[in-house]
Amino acid sequence: MNHTGEVLILTGPPGSGKTTTAEALASEPGPPKVHLHSDDFWHFIKNGVIPPYLPEAHEQNIVVVDVLTKAAAGYAGGGYFVVVDGIVGPWFLEPFRKIAAPLHYVILRPPLDVAIRRCRERGGNTLTDPGPIAELHRQFSSLGAFERHVLSTDGHDRKETLGAVIQAVQSGAFRLAS
Repeated sequence: MNHTGEVLILTGPPGSGKTTTAEALASEPGPPKVHLHSDDFWHFIKNGVIPPYLPEAHEQNIVVVDVLTKAAAGYAGGGYFVVVDGIVGPWFLEPFRKIAAPLHYVILRPPLDVAIRRCRERGGNTLTDPGPIAELHRQFSSLGAFERHVLSTDGHDRKETLGAVIQAVQSGAFRLAS
């Protein structure tokens, strides 16, 4: 896959396989790649962080997405293929659209029960409460014009999801218009 200087936003609700797929994609042979795990950008805030799924986190989320966008633009400008992995709904796309690099947008969509199960199984300091998981899943369930960017992962294993994402990027069908 030779998409140097391009950015892929790999998104979807919690438990959709974003991070697993992004790590595998960034490790694929070929040109240099960067994996920006957007959760890390929220975890950089050590004092005063607001869980990003809460309405009162809006201003914080704007700052974090701005910083994440600048990091993606910097790496893409240096010739890297950048995989941004995180909950980047259409409501956060505007800053990314300003990047002077081709921008791919792929939304992974698992069934809700699968997303909840995956979130509960992974443990650690991650979201496991079914309420916010279901709400974020709902936000990604009907995206109007962005439905063409959705890849259903229902019944897919990790390898199949990775293959579908690679095909989506290579096809150019998941590019966002500038």
